Amino acid sequence: MTVIEGYCLLGGSFRRWDAGDDGCVAEVREVCSPSSAATETMGPTADDASIEWHGACGSGSRQQHSFIAPGLVDLQINGCFGIDFNQASLTVEQVHEATRKLWQHGVTTYYPTVITNADDSISQIISTIAAACEEDELTALSIAGLHLEGPYLSPEDGARGAHDKKYICPPDMTQFARWQQAAGGRIRLVTLSPEWAEAPAFIAAVAASGVTVSIGHTAASPEQIRQAAQAGARMSTHLGNGAHLMLPRHPNYIWEQLADERIWTCVIADGFHLPSSVLKVFQRAKPERFVLVSDAVYLCGLAPGPYRTHIGGDVVLTPEGRLQLAADPRMLAGSAQLLPHGIAHMIRACGLSPAAAWRAASLYPAIAMGLPHRHGLERGAPADAVEWSWNEDAAIRIHRVWKAGRLVKEE
Repeated sequence: MTVIEGYCLLGGSFRRWDAGDDGCVAEVREVCSPSSAATETMGPTADDASIEWHGACGSGSRQQHSFIAPGLVDLQINGCFGIDFNQASLTVEQVHEATRKLWQHGVTTYYPTVITNADDSISQIISTIAAACEEDELTALSIAGLHLEGPYLSPEDGARGAHDKKYICPPDMTQFARWQQAAGGRIRLVTLSPEWAEAPAFIAAVAASGVTVSIGHTAASPEQIRQAAQAGARMSTHLGNGAHLMLPRHPNYIWEQLADERIWTCVIADGFHLPSSVLKVFQRAKPERFVLVSDAVYLCGLAPGPYRTHIGGDVVLTPEGRLQLAADPRMLAGSAQLLPHGIAHMIRACGLSPAAAWRAASLYPAIAMGLPHRHGLERGAPADAVEWSWNEDAAIRIHRVWKAGRLVKEE
């Protein structure tokens, strides 16, 4: 058994969580203060050799000002630390490595995102990720599913973003079923554009199979957006990005998605993809259906400098964390920041409370996807937890991370 203690960010009190051998929270209790929490841990079970004692209470000023919160859930991540989920050369060992590196940043659950590519390349990549899940229990617990972003997107410039036009195609249920088989049923999220005539039937069939359908990279009309939601689409992929540079002021596909109460709004809050004013509007429109994603590419976590990529060509990662085209620094070449950066940006630039910002990157994505993590750190939920605090630069500092009740990071 593992015991975690600290100030519960989402509950507003000092608590103790007992994690059972099954990796779930077995018991939760409130304690009055850090000092009383430290005293309570000295009870009859404190000397039990099978118990590991962790948490924020009673051992230094840093810990007394840290929070315990649910592990972060990233619904869209293309790679990190030099590991690319969109290269056919991806290995099982790299998937394990990426999983463990994400833990270090508080991301305990994620959806490797496979984008538009050749049919056989997609099959090979998702087969590799599935094999990694089969091989390692903690990798399988961390990868809640695969996110297939494409190839059923808009072929139009602007809306298509960086996706290769030669592979863009209409939704094809036979093709998708083949990929789902290669993934061992692990494709749980699909981004598509509902502008295709085949989209409503495809959305209905995929949604009926338990896969979440998200609208993104689209040139769809407002009516097509409404038809997609009626067919079962329940999410927007990085709303406000993967869009035309110029749109009618109204109606347009951004307003239509934002107005539909059935649709969750996912955003990239890295400080570069969307202005803080847009983030504020999106969050205020749907405060309880607002989800942060990283959409990080494989250069995330690497040193600033010039790089040559297989998608964007020559790019530059600036010291500030902006990833831009070398030939045109005004143009973004992807995201190079993980979820803690987005949370900090929502707090600093958008005025969100720490609890609200953290919730948008943990509980809300879990709720949107129907994960057991949607219950936070309540009894019976996975014991995925993060201890974190602010550093002197008003950035999030991750101190400790638990995955399925196991301590996987400690400073």
